[in-house]
Amino acid sequence: MIDLSTTYLGLKLKNPLVASASPLSKKVDQVKQMEDAGIAAVVMYSLFEEQITHESLELDHFLSRNTNSSSEAVSYLPDSGTYSLLPARYLQNIEKIKKAVKIPVIGSLNGVSKGGWVRYAQDIQSAGADALELNLYYIPTDPTLSAQELEDAQVELAAAVRASIKIPLAVKLSPYYTSLPHFVRQLANRGVDGLVLFNRFYQPDFDIEDLKIANTLELSISNDLRLPLRWISILQGQVNTDFALTSGVHTYQSVLKAMMAGAKVAMLASELLHNGIGRIPEILDDLTVWMEEHEYISIKQMQGSMSQKSVAEPAAFERANYMKVLGSYQQDLP
Repeated sequence: MIDLSTTYLGLKLKNPLVASASPLSKKVDQVKQMEDAGIAAVVMYSLFEEQITHESLELDHFLSRNTNSSSEAVSYLPDSGTYSLLPARYLQNIEKIKKAVKIPVIGSLNGVSKGGWVRYAQDIQSAGADALELNLYYIPTDPTLSAQELEDAQVELAAAVRASIKIPLAVKLSPYYTSLPHFVRQLANRGVDGLVLFNRFYQPDFDIEDLKIANTLELSISNDLRLPLRWISILQGQVNTDFALTSGVHTYQSVLKAMMAGAKVAMLASELLHNGIGRIPEILDDLTVWMEEHEYISIKQMQGSMSQKSVAEPAAFERANYMKVLGSYQQDLP
């Protein structure tokens, strides 16, 4: 019998499918439906820093000194409409969901300054969350803020949260770091249990008729898988932490690729929002059939099998492959 089980953040999961943060986790019945459909764990929708700053006025110097002069750092974050839950409601929601389901429930904090994050991390733990995902969503707009200052502040934030709670901690990152391997190694060295790659920044558009900024939410597509796939393949075995792949997970093939790269879980939301919770059992069934046909007996057997350290051509993940890909495209031109 095929063994789909995996371990992520020390949590034993029945399969590698995890529902990433989305509006689906706002309602107890929807989380219950995902559990019944076969999802192994669920990440709660994020509690945003902007929602709790009125309760905690301590803002980190490096990350807030440009607040008054640069409004876009705040305005480009998701607004507090349908995507938000006030702090008290958020904690109550965790408690309700934990009582309703047996799968692990992972809390989510989205912010960049120290402020009240330690307190709210502890509150999420007290509400019953099995783990916490800290989402470092930040767009630097101050030209006097160096990359070193920003990264040091984010590492210290993660370390402060890690020291304040007993449950496992994962950090969700964007791909926009000068040296991603060095940065994630610092996080791992400070006790972070897992890394979620990658967050997707929602880009503003221009409404050229009304001359205003248009903010729209676009769901991921399958090709978005390639960026986190590449980096998990590179980092797996170099950094002592668990990896979760998110963005671009839409099919069983996506899950297989994530596992072969070295991820412990594949997180999906866009596929469920677009095609419904019924996609969960379909993906799991297709995954099992593929594994049977290719004589795999477990998920653990394939994890990391196509990481950079395992493949015959490791340069395929690096610059050496850049010219090769461009050359092959030019050869196909008429």
